[in-house]
Amino acid sequence: MTTSLIIPPGLILILGGLALPLLARLGLRAAALIVLPLLSLWLVWTLPDGAVLSTPYLGQDLIFVRADQLSRVFATVFAIMGFAGGLYALNQKSTLELAAAFVYAGSAISVSLAGDLVTVFIFWEIMAIASTVVIWSGGESSSRSAGMRYAAIHMLGGALFMAGLAGEVAATGSTAFQAMDLSTTPRVLMLAGVLINAAAPPLSAWLADAYPESSWSGMVFLSAFTTKTAVYVLLRGFPGAEILIPIGLFMVFYGIIYAILENDVRRILAYSIVNQVGFMVTAAGIGSEMAINGAAAHAFAHIIYKALLLMAVGSVVLMTGKRKCTELGGLFRSMPLTAVCCIIGALSISAFPFTSGFASKSLISSAAAYSQMEGVWLWLTIASAAVFLPDIKVPWFVFFNRDSGLRPAEPPLNMRLAMVLLAVLCIALGVFPRTLYDMLPYAVDYEPNTVAHVVYQLQLLGFAALVFFAGLTWLQPRDTITLDVDWLWRRPGRTLAAFLDQFSGYTWQWVADRVTAGAERLYRLMLSHHGPEGIFGRAWPTGLMAFWTTVMLGAVVILSYF
Repeated sequence: MTTSLIIPPGLILILGGLALPLLARLGLRAAALIVLPLLSLWLVWTLPDGAVLSTPYLGQDLIFVRADQLSRVFATVFAIMGFAGGLYALNQKSTLELAAAFVYAGSAISVSLAGDLVTVFIFWEIMAIASTVVIWSGGESSSRSAGMRYAAIHMLGGALFMAGLAGEVAATGSTAFQAMDLSTTPRVLMLAGVLINAAAPPLSAWLADAYPESSWSGMVFLSAFTTKTAVYVLLRGFPGAEILIPIGLFMVFYGIIYAILENDVRRILAYSIVNQVGFMVTAAGIGSEMAINGAAAHAFAHIIYKALLLMAVGSVVLMTGKRKCTELGGLFRSMPLTAVCCIIGALSISAFPFTSGFASKSLISSAAAYSQMEGVWLWLTIASAAVFLPDIKVPWFVFFNRDSGLRPAEPPLNMRLAMVLLAVLCIALGVFPRTLYDMLPYAVDYEPNTVAHVVYQLQLLGFAALVFFAGLTWLQPRDTITLDVDWLWRRPGRTLAAFLDQFSGYTWQWVADRVTAGAERLYRLMLSHHGPEGIFGRAWPTGLMAFWTTVMLGAVVILSYF
């Protein structure tokens, strides 16, 4: 075991989250929400490169902390998100939610710093448990049922990953967390488990089903960790797996289409998460150094601008109690700061020039072009234009469009500060992309803010804006329900579960009746022979017993001659 004193950065948030109820009683909850993520961030950047904390276990080395540029960029943004989320949620009454959120964030950091597959799996499962508690903390009956469905899906993902891990150890004797091909069934199983966490098809609907049922602050945390740790594992464990390219492209357009159809603003942003993660999964499939840089950069930028959008929407939900586009509109009159922050987040996710999304998404498209994947580049270009439609939908229909008559006040000061912080980061990373590029695992020889590139992107977004406003009547939200594949387990799945429950009850009763009847027959048979009136149970005359004893002894004597 390594002997130098190393404090795992994720452990700070995990232990802090577990201790948060006690700290709340001592009046230290607010201080803990601010200080602990900053301490974790400082520890991330003071870690030396390489495996610095490990221990032998059952013939394997469990590497709890291994730092390099790729792990550090993810751990950094997870810690930043912990700080911003904690600042935003200072007014959250549920200490349980905040405690689970910090355990969730600390586990995500621990996954990004894990050096072996066993450690990845351990913190992966802690993340699943903690995020389920965050969803349940939404406090509604829908939160409870959505959390149960969420837990079931992630239990499936964890089971697939564990089965693959066991097979990998049996086949190779190693738990090393490194690049793997898909030449064996165990590795395919591990990839399937990771893709479930990335919200890849066909089980991607868990995200839009569960996340919007959390509280106004809970979804901010949920948006940051689960899918992005999955992206990290793909970049570390399966770079260049070509199957990821069509999966990622499907996620991109699936997220766009469903976000356009949605009326619930939180579900719009949930589908948008799937859309943006699709870009990262595609980059992981491309697998070049530039693509890996692009996926890591886009994950970093996405966590920040998506959290900003969800903070703005969460502020609207908190101040109005409403979450449907058809119930909102004209809120810029009383919530101008929230509206501006939401617009900045929407421009960033649309890759508007001089925003963080422009600096990160450009790397992915360029990686496809440099790898001579013309078809992939074309689809990514189309998606970059089409994504503007759902991304601009939220600020337009919530803060502008028709006036709903609502005049909510701006959210509390801490929530405004959190939004302003992330909005500044969105702009700063776009204006000074080198700050982000210098954190990436490979050297970046790329400049996004050239005149040609800026003009090209403005043309794409200008065309998308023209389509949006020309089709505004068609894009008007309607108070409808959008069916997704989760319908299979929400409706017929419930009926099937009830049938199986009833069938298992009937089957068990039938088996029990048969066993009971057989036992009774055996009892009667035994009683007929060994009972008081049975042939072996009644008293026999002494002479008869002597006769049969003589016969048996004679038989023994005769048999002894053979």
